[in-house]
Amino acid sequence: MRRKKKVDRPIAPDPLYNDELIAKFINYLMVSGKKTTARRVFYAAMEIIKTKTKKDPVVIFHDAINNIAPRVEVISRRIGGAHYQIPKEVSGERKNTLAIRWLVQASRKAKGKPISEKLSNEILAAINHEGEAIKKKKDIERMADANRAFAHFAW
Repeated sequence: MRRKKKVDRPIAPDPLYNDELIAKFINYLMVSGKKTTARRVFYAAMEIIKTKTKKDPVVIFHDAINNIAPRVEVISRRIGGAHYQIPKEVSGERKNTLAIRWLVQASRKAKGKPISEKLSNEILAAINHEGEAIKKKKDIERMADANRAFAHFAW
């Protein structure tokens, strides 16, 4: 065995919405250990979503994460001296991890507004299947589709 086993540490749900996925998202949003600031930013984004859509922001957030989560990705594998991009289905936990990562990166990349506003805009764009994070998902899935010929190398 080459690697250590993954230690599954339970994550406490966030205090306001009592949701583990939101707690995980806040941890990804956090910079330099400032969890209170990350929570403030996320809750402000949820308030913006609530006022814009008049719907439950938690449901909208979960739908956005589901829309961003990729179904397939490519992994690089070396076979006979050549590197191949091999398409592979994404597991449940990794789907959420990638979706959260892309959502945070897309929000940070946008310029000129407060982060809570950028985050809410990106979440609302993901609901409508548009925005930077959805573009990233489509690029990854397009690459996997283009390399479908190498799927027989997957094991």
